[in-house]
Amino acid sequence: MKIAYFDCFSGAAGDMIVGACLDAGVSPDYLRGELARLGLEQVELKIEKVNKNGIAAISFQPIIKNHHHHHHHYHSDSDAPGPGHCREHKHPAHRNLQVIIEIINRAGFSDKVTQQAVKIFQRLARAEAKVHGTTEDQIHFHEVGADDAIMDIVGSCLTLEALGVEKVFCSRLTVGGGTVRCEHGVLPVPVPATVELIKGIEITPSDAQVELLTPTGAAILTGLAESFGVMPPMKITGGGYGAGQRDIAEFPNVLRLLVGEAAESGQQTNVDEVCVLEANIDDATAELMGYVSEKLLEAGALDVYCTAIVMKKNRPGTLITVLCRPADAVGMEQIMFRESTTFGIRRHSCRRSILPRDYCTVDSPYGKIRIKQGYFDGSVITGSAEFDDCRKAAEKHNVPVRQVISAAMAAYKREKP
Repeated sequence: MKIAYFDCFSGAAGDMIVGACLDAGVSPDYLRGELARLGLEQVELKIEKVNKNGIAAISFQPIIKNHHHHHHHYHSDSDAPGPGHCREHKHPAHRNLQVIIEIINRAGFSDKVTQQAVKIFQRLARAEAKVHGTTEDQIHFHEVGADDAIMDIVGSCLTLEALGVEKVFCSRLTVGGGTVRCEHGVLPVPVPATVELIKGIEITPSDAQVELLTPTGAAILTGLAESFGVMPPMKITGGGYGAGQRDIAEFPNVLRLLVGEAAESGQQTNVDEVCVLEANIDDATAELMGYVSEKLLEAGALDVYCTAIVMKKNRPGTLITVLCRPADAVGMEQIMFRESTTFGIRRHSCRRSILPRDYCTVDSPYGKIRIKQGYFDGSVITGSAEFDDCRKAAEKHNVPVRQVISAAMAAYKREKP
């Protein structure tokens, strides 16, 4: 499996992501031809090799013809262009989400590219709507809906597909510091839209008093990456550097991309990163703990379980443990604080190994039942009947659910010896 790892040691912006993919081997002519499908004829693409503090990198810049480069929304206090963010926010094009989606759909890209690009813009719309106190349908994109941002987002999806990347991983995000000036005044870094996009993801501090992570960059990476943290086991086969527009004295303003084959472990498993939330509770009823668990699962928790423990003063208590995606951690904590009686939650990240899996359907005496299959080294090594299917069948035929499970697994073994 071909994977990509973005190392955001000096931040990330949309143009830097595209530039890194180009430097990793995507043809500029291919990208120009594909982006021309968008029909944004007023945009010219400037692609060139530059040097950032001794590191050669590709600079990708969509240039709007006959347009004065006003920094009209978020922009740096400095006159020097920032690491992609200032460029992303200089065009006063106003489009709502539906118009942008129509532009992308009309272009005729692959289903994968189209779905990814639309998903990223939807994330941006959700973040902007939250910041401005409105809805996704009503938000009109200023900076992120401008032509250059469309080029950045679609360009990122196109170039990753051209590289043959199946999964994207990312380091912890570096956001920078200081302030930026926008039409509403001075805002702290990270700006509000970026904060919304990276909630639940651990970030890396930086002494640089500049904006290093832009909303567009945050939307692309959080929309595509499987996890944020250490580099996954991989055999590196290539890579590249995407240049930001600002020259920063302290470090090279580049985004590094590593491309390679996922390392084959002896277990033949997929690896991702999850967040573990824990709280010790000694003043809640069993009914309340059950309710909290249900709310967490409804909100998208990967798993929730309770363990009996003995707390201080020899009080019987309950340890509630929640497994969730890093991006969902903040929301899960809010549910735990709101619905349970805890005063504190421990949080840590860990990696988990997961068997590749799929589903098949068997014909049992009680109807069709789905079976979840787990693979090891390309072969099925385990299978289990979907409990919800078995429960519905048991209720329909008025038989014990374990009887349905047994019949479904017997049918599965006959079909999959």
